[in-house]
Amino acid sequence: MSVKPKKHLGQHFLVDKNISRKIADSFIGFRGVTNVLEIGPGTGAITQFFVEREELNFHVIDLDLESIRYLEDHYPQLDEKIHEADFLKMDFTTVFGDEPFAVVGNFPYNISSQILFKCLENRNQIPEIMGMFQKEVAQRVAESPGSKQYGILSVMLQTYYDIEYCFTVSENVFNPPPKVKSGVIRCTRNRRDELPVDESLYEKVVKSTFNQRRKTIRNGLKTIVDVKELPDHPFLSKRAEKLSVEDFIELTRFVSEHTV
Repeated sequence: MSVKPKKHLGQHFLVDKNISRKIADSFIGFRGVTNVLEIGPGTGAITQFFVEREELNFHVIDLDLESIRYLEDHYPQLDEKIHEADFLKMDFTTVFGDEPFAVVGNFPYNISSQILFKCLENRNQIPEIMGMFQKEVAQRVAESPGSKQYGILSVMLQTYYDIEYCFTVSENVFNPPPKVKSGVIRCTRNRRDELPVDESLYEKVVKSTFNQRRKTIRNGLKTIVDVKELPDHPFLSKRAEKLSVEDFIELTRFVSEHTV
């Protein structure tokens, strides 16, 4: 049977076996993780290389019934490890219990940022995220302070993960070809288990300042605090894109100390 790519699911099937192998080889099993969940396997372009690794407890998840049936026919070794489900709504304990697991895949471009935020919410159970995104998203996640691409996604992911941009993938290795290039990144958990500031306030500070990224941080903070209560601080005259993760932690501490 064949599987027709579906636009509403953001499917672009990888058809170059060398690229598929290269992506699979980018997985390192960080911190010895052996539980692996592939999102959106499609016709198994990456799957074929993971199922060869007997040391892995490898599962796949997809919303596309055609893909599910295809995988069941072509990968019988994945019996009971193929899940017809929505990753964004998934209860991971039903698959891996409380054990850590890695997330891999050629991620659907229409929900790739949502996938990353879902992983972020479950970061203490997900030590590695490895896979392919739209190049712009991949670069944004890996970007350093000072760039126009550096934003909310960059800061929030880099708060808890070390990011490595692995390589770029051309449009012509997909069916159908996307209109943009793709990028493969690997995110591995850093040693920051908890923030030294209130996590909810930290997220509000990051989002509010980047949502007003053309304005100074003082103006960006107006949506969450009374900035008249804030004394002078060197960060307040800067723009959000200039601040590192450590700077945002310090800014959150400053806001917390000078507001009720």
